[in-house]
This record gives sequence, C-alpha cells and structure tokens, in this order.
Amino acid sequence: MMKLAAGCLFVLFSIVSCHKDKCLDGKDHRKYPSSDPNMKECTIYSNSSCCYGNFTEQLVSPVLIVDHTHWDRCGKLSEKCEVFMKKIECFYQCSPHAAHWINPNYTAGILLAPLCLNFCDNWFEACKNDLTCARNWLTDFDWNYDGNHCRNSCVPYSQMYKNGRGLCQSMWGQSFMVSESPCRCLRLDGRDEVVMKYLLPDKDTDSSASEEVHSDERSCQLEGLGAVAGEEKAGEESVVLKQE
Repeated sequence: MMKLAAGCLFVLFSIVSCHKDKCLDGKDHRKYPSSDPNMKECTIYSNSSCCYGNFTEQLVSPVLIVDHTHWDRCGKLSEKCEVFMKKIECFYQCSPHAAHWINPNYTAGILLAPLCLNFCDNWFEACKNDLTCARNWLTDFDWNYDGNHCRNSCVPYSQMYKNGRGLCQSMWGQSFMVSESPCRCLRLDGRDEVVMKYLLPDKDTDSSASEEVHSDERSCQLEGLGAVAGEEKAGEESVVLKQE
C-alpha cells in the first residue's frame, strides 16, 4: 500500500497525496508517468502518461468494452456521451495527477477527486438520453468471466441520476466528488494542468490550511480558470489534440 507522507493536508474535501506525480497501482498503470507517442486516445496525457499506448486502443470509437467492463449493456452509447466516458477513463488510467487522490484502502482506485460542477452538468446533458442499468458501475452489476451484466432494467441516464451532481458522485462510487469551487476543480482537459497548482497543498507553507485555500481560490479566479469560456476553449484544444 502506498504510504502517505507525514503532514499531508486534507484540503477542499479531497484526499490529496503530498507526493510528486506517480501512478495508481492498477494492472494497466505504469509505476511512474512517462511520455508515450503511441497513444491512440487520451493523447492529452501523452507527454506524461500513467497508461501504455496499447491500452488506449480499447478507447477508439465505438467503444464497446474496456478491461472487461462492457459500455454497451444497454445499447451503444451516443457519440457525445462516449466523449465524456472517455474523459473519465483517460483520467483514471492515464493522468499523471490521478494518484494525488489515491484511495488509501484500494491503491488501484481514486477517492473524491474534485470535478467541476459545470463538467458534471455537461456530462449529464450529453448522456441524459442514453441508457444504463446500473447507478454505481463498480457495485451494481453482476460480474462473471464475461464481464459485467445487468441485474436491473435499462433506463435513461436522466432517470437514473437526475442531474450532473448525481451522475458524478454515483457512477463510479466515491471516486469523484463535485467541488464547491468553480475554479479549483478538474474538467479533465488541458486546463487541469494549470489548475493543479491551486488544488494541491503547498507542504512548505507556514500558513494555515484555511488561509491557503482562500488564497489559492483568489489566485485561481484571477487567472480566469473558473470561467465557463475557459472550459470551452480547453475542451476545443483537447479535441484538436485527439484529432492530431
């Protein structure tokens, strides 16, 4: 099990490791992030990736199954819904930042990584007419040698989750939470690389955790990272990267 460094600060309701970037302990993860020019998807992380290029071949559209988890148990996902599912999978498998929210009780997983509410709302909007039979994809399926199987009827995402907050905080259990800050949060695009400095505590500072949070929030807002327009721009850059 990964040992948390003494004196780690628990900030903004998220559990954050004080270590530098390393990777989760999943079977498809590297030990430490490194560049990979052979990634078919998740290319936003290609300069510092925790996944191997051959893993991303599973995420080439249309995505049907990823590591024994079928995405199509209730029918093939719409293209716009699949985009957000890929963002989540790419972050978990490939992001060099994911391990900052490592689950101390299950080091192949993440715990309470803070997503932006507008990201969650956009994800919900993209998937609301798609179908799913499980609210929590980690626990609400039946599993066998052939992967996940529905134990309940398929219903629209809009019926299963109600809104973006419910989707983000339920689909992958406690892996994600919705941040109360519109700025100090993850959108799983190019913006995250910049905002990470406001999400992670500075262990060398003498200020209190509360003072640091307020200071980082002000700095983040001043840099314009909380603006919705910033998300749209970053999202466009992410799409360009995937197309190259």
